[in-house]
Amino acid sequence: MEDDFEVPTAGKFNDSDEEDGIGEEMEGAPAVKVGEENEIGKDGLKKKIVKEGDGWETPINGDEVEVHYVGSLLDGTRFDSSFDREMPFKFKLGLGHVIQGWDDGIKTMKKGEKALFTIPPGLAYGESGSPPTIPPNATLQFEIELISWTKVKDICKDGGIFKTILTEGESWQNPKDPDEVMVKFEARLEDGGLVSKIDEVEFTVKDGCFCPALSRAVKTMKKGEKALLTVKPQYAFGEKGREPAGGDECAVPPNTNLQITLELVSWKTVSEVTTDRRVLKKILKEGEGYDHPNDGSVVQVKLVGKLEDGTVFVNRGHNEAPFEFKIDEEQVIDGLDRGVKTMKKGEVAMLTIHPEYAFGSTESHQESTTVPANSTVYYNVELISFEKEKDSWELSTPEKIETSGRKKEEGNTLFKRKKYERASKRYEKALSFIEYDSAFSDDEKQQAKVLKISCNLNNAACKLKLRDYKQAVKLCTKVLDADSKNVKALYRRAQAYIELVDLDLAELDIKKALEIDPDNRDVKLEYKLLKEKVKEYNKKDAEFYGNIFAKMNKLEHLNSANAEKKQDAVPMTIDSKA
Repeated sequence: MEDDFEVPTAGKFNDSDEEDGIGEEMEGAPAVKVGEENEIGKDGLKKKIVKEGDGWETPINGDEVEVHYVGSLLDGTRFDSSFDREMPFKFKLGLGHVIQGWDDGIKTMKKGEKALFTIPPGLAYGESGSPPTIPPNATLQFEIELISWTKVKDICKDGGIFKTILTEGESWQNPKDPDEVMVKFEARLEDGGLVSKIDEVEFTVKDGCFCPALSRAVKTMKKGEKALLTVKPQYAFGEKGREPAGGDECAVPPNTNLQITLELVSWKTVSEVTTDRRVLKKILKEGEGYDHPNDGSVVQVKLVGKLEDGTVFVNRGHNEAPFEFKIDEEQVIDGLDRGVKTMKKGEVAMLTIHPEYAFGSTESHQESTTVPANSTVYYNVELISFEKEKDSWELSTPEKIETSGRKKEEGNTLFKRKKYERASKRYEKALSFIEYDSAFSDDEKQQAKVLKISCNLNNAACKLKLRDYKQAVKLCTKVLDADSKNVKALYRRAQAYIELVDLDLAELDIKKALEIDPDNRDVKLEYKLLKEKVKEYNKKDAEFYGNIFAKMNKLEHLNSANAEKKQDAVPMTIDSKA
């Protein structure tokens, strides 16, 4: 009878409780008492609890359940029992390995529960029965005890890969697509034939290894976890199968399931330091705590810089004191600056830095060799220690004003060097120290107001250079909210409006600026530029509408000519001759 359960001959096999109505029926249902019979679903399956189970959890599709059972006909004739074999029966729930009534009924059971199920023919063996023990159209009764079950995860939510955890892993983290993992695995056919056995192999999760199931499964695993994967062909070797790699290994026939034992030995986290994936960080050794350096931090590192062929071009901090530099001060290449900023104390990482964040399109002479133009470089970095720049909340109010002023001056220096994006960030940083001034004295509030106006004005100049005209308008408006007669704010907002082709608004700002400062040379020049722009756009408008009017006139003449032709045409006459 066990074979009959493993290869059912009748019934329907749904992937979820919701599809067959079981979930809908059970949701919100009153608690079932021992001895009461209740219907499960809408197909005639009935359940009577003989013994209460423990807890509240029930198994789900894919879980491997272990049961004892006795099967009988309605007249009491017993046709099968696991007790006769003195061995519980195991199978994976919801995969069609047993009759539908079992799949549907056992999903409602708790661990240790014993229940009597009455299963109609449509959920059992149907019209054909299972000769010689089960006649056609037989309603069956099974007393089933759910001993235990092993949680099985449907990784792809399509039944393509089921994962059974054999050994729990450590921590809570899982590898991601960019990470490099080290695994052990053994793949076999369902009949036990060995397909492949690898003691250790390293690969990038996204790129995968052996078959698609490995990269899918490993993303659900923890370090040290060992799992058994039941893999359908679409995640194994599909319709083509696989030839044996050699030795005692078997071929994988087309459309064949695999059983893969997979262990995640370890992995190296790879993160994208920049959003364009041009600076990547691979963690070789985890650091301490959660803290990272911030802009302005002084860091001490050991580092080795290499070219793609392995040539070392710099080696600092190994046979000497650690190499020290300040974050966001352009003391090292941009990619190294950004990468170290993401590290923790004690962390060791490999940074892959593409040319635009390294030495760019020109060759660079370093301490050991010359880095060719357009080189991708690799840095092995250990962050020994760092001293963070103080945050705003750590400073007294005089220190906040002093720090804000210093950041503003740093921004001014960067602006003069045409480093507009970095200058903009400095002005924003300067503002962050004086943004909340409720604890300031009246004198300090006045100093903060002057700094805010200056920083916003200078940042607006940066945004104009960076062609971020909408942001420039916002920054100038902030200044004008605080000082409505600020000529620089009116002037720079007018510049932004001109670029945004809001010429009327630009004219209003320029006229107001000239009212305040009639002799301002820059504003006069901008007014002249505005008038030229107005003429230019008026001319374009005239040409545009002139072309439209010309086309309309041409179309009207064409329509008139066609009408005249229709009037001149000789109508077909009737021949009056008989």
